[in-house]
Amino acid sequence: MELSFSFIVPVYNRPNEIQELLESLLQQTYDRDFEIVIVEDGSTQSSESVVKSFQDKLNIAYYQKLNSGPGDSRNYGMRLAKGNYYIVLDSDCILPPQYLVSAEKSLLGAFVHCYGGPDAAHESFTDVQKAINYAMTSFLTTGGIRGGKKAVDKFQPRSFNMGISKEAFEKVGGYGNIHPGEDPDLTIRIWNEGYETKLIPEAYVYHKRRIDWKKFYIQVNKFGMVRPILNKWHPATAKLTYWFPTLFCVGFLLALLLMVIGFPFLSYLFAFYFVLLFIDALLKTKNIAVSLMALFATIVQFVGYGIGFLKSTIYITFSKRSAEEIFPKLFFKNN
Repeated sequence: MELSFSFIVPVYNRPNEIQELLESLLQQTYDRDFEIVIVEDGSTQSSESVVKSFQDKLNIAYYQKLNSGPGDSRNYGMRLAKGNYYIVLDSDCILPPQYLVSAEKSLLGAFVHCYGGPDAAHESFTDVQKAINYAMTSFLTTGGIRGGKKAVDKFQPRSFNMGISKEAFEKVGGYGNIHPGEDPDLTIRIWNEGYETKLIPEAYVYHKRRIDWKKFYIQVNKFGMVRPILNKWHPATAKLTYWFPTLFCVGFLLALLLMVIGFPFLSYLFAFYFVLLFIDALLKTKNIAVSLMALFATIVQFVGYGIGFLKSTIYITFSKRSAEEIFPKLFFKNN
């Protein structure tokens, strides 16, 4: 199969990020032509002028549409793309120069209809961005599900850095209208159609995640709320490991209570975990301040996800209403 790549990038009010992404695409060492499809998802801050400044340097198609969320915008872009293999990116990503060469080499060596790549922290990122990146990607915090070379389960590509063939896209119908959670839902439906997925470690991106601590909490809380919905839709994929953040929160509160009444053993286990986490973060980031913030980022991640997961599990289990009725803010209405 001769591969023809189309990058699919939905954008919402982030022209500066598109500027950085397109600059990194301009630096690709890939020696054949590739397409870039930018989908403006109802933005009030248009990226059109930024895109136009690159149109004599890159093969770019630019479309504007009403706001309907990232999943529907990706589908929109893939339907209009000319390539036979789509690479879906978030607008807040920067690609290293060898990205496309690495992706093609891996696909030609062992073809799959869907792949995912990891995310990394660029040296220009703020300390908070680096700390959040560590919490989101470390095996000690997420089990490698976002691109670690060792993962606790079958790898599920994430749509900040995800490749999907035209064949697989047309077979499964693309992304659903849930958000977040549209990427694992798509991956599971791809598996159900008999297609394989894989991780390409060399096809990594620098994922900026321009968020503060409050926005990070809201984001991971939504991740937790979405997972029980996905478990209900795809019961065969439900895992006990999804309960870990909730159990972590309960265990931490229990450890504090036991310590107060003179039984500190459980608190020693948590202390050991945080020391291990700090050492691992320090080895990876080479920065004491980032490593300390990584501990806080991990707590925010566990608490946000754990509370969201528990709340959603209770509602989804005991309510007779649909997930869309219970959590309308987690669903977009497709145009």
